[in-house]
Order: sequence, then C-alpha cells, then structure tokens
Amino acid sequence: MTTDDDQTSRAQAEGAARTAALARAAHRRRRRGRRPILVGIDGPAGGGKSTLADRVAAALGDAPIVRMDDLYPGWDGLAASVPLLVRWVLSPAEHGRIPRYRRYDWYRGGYAEWRAVRRHRYLIVEGAGSTCGIARGYFAVRVFVDASPDERMRRALRRDGDIFRPHWDRWARQEVALFGPDRTRRAAHVVVMTGSTGPCT
Repeated sequence: MTTDDDQTSRAQAEGAARTAALARAAHRRRRRGRRPILVGIDGPAGGGKSTLADRVAAALGDAPIVRMDDLYPGWDGLAASVPLLVRWVLSPAEHGRIPRYRRYDWYRGGYAEWRAVRRHRYLIVEGAGSTCGIARGYFAVRVFVDASPDERMRRALRRDGDIFRPHWDRWARQEVALFGPDRTRRAAHVVVMTGSTGPCT
C-alpha cells in the first residue's frame, strides 16, 4: 500500500469514527419517536464519499444508505436531485414514515422501480448535493468529503471508466455551481480530506 493509500485509509477511519460519534450523540438527545437520525455525506465526485458511508454504516449497526446516484435525473440533474431527495426520502423519514424513492436507470435514461428504505435508528444519505439547499436542515450530522481535483478525477475514472469520462467536466461545473453559493463545505460538521491533502477536520 502506498503512502497516499495509507493517508486516505487513515482519514476515512478517523472521519467515520467522528461521524458515528456525532450520530450517536444526536440519537441520545433525540426525543422518542420513529424518526431516524439522518447523516448526510456530501462532496464532489471521487472524494471518497461511498467508502466513508460504508464505514459509517458499519459503525452504526448496518445503517441503511441511500445513494444519490440512484436519484440524479441524468447527467445534468445534480441540482434537480435535491428536491427529489427531500420529497422521497428526507421528509418521510422526518415524519416517521418509510422513505421510498425511484431508482434512476443510467443505461435506459429514465426512472425505474420504487425502492423502500428499511427502518433503522440511523439513515445515511451519500452523494453530491445530499446536504445542499433545502435538504440541509434535515440532517443531524453533515459531512463533506474531498480530495485534490487530480486525485478525485483519477479515482472517479478508475471506478466508472468510460461511462463517466465524457461527462467529467460537465458534472464538475454543476458541482461548482451548487457547492459555491450553497457554502456546503462550511456548513458541514465534519470535513474529511482524503489522499495526500490532509486529515479530517
């Protein structure tokens, strides 16, 4: 394993531990009810959100994860996914109902089947835009995961290959347009920097 891999793994472990601790603290403060504690893991493509979400889910007793990749309405749908997330997932969870959302089929270019989210004391939402705008106030814990642009692009293309390559710049422009005015990173409770860029803060 390389030094960068070691740093990434260490940052992910520290970020997951800190996020899980905040979620447990929020659960202890919560009034009785069926509402889950919502944890949002946000940040640009290739930052390491999915890996961190998996770690946090394991630390929180196999908490369910909703992936924003299943909600985006296509390659130009980053901003449009936020109200969908609120309507399908966050608002029902806030009111003690079972969230249900339609999975976007990237090959067919349209929404497919409905999926229900199993009940648990925690619910994790992972993906760019998950804690932005009207979604922000629903989350007890907000995390922003990032890395250097070169590292993020390398990871994303290694993971998704030719599917993502022609859309990288197009998606990155949407991230800049959303995260900048929204001040998403500044609003996070935990910031996790992966790769050689530094530890979590």
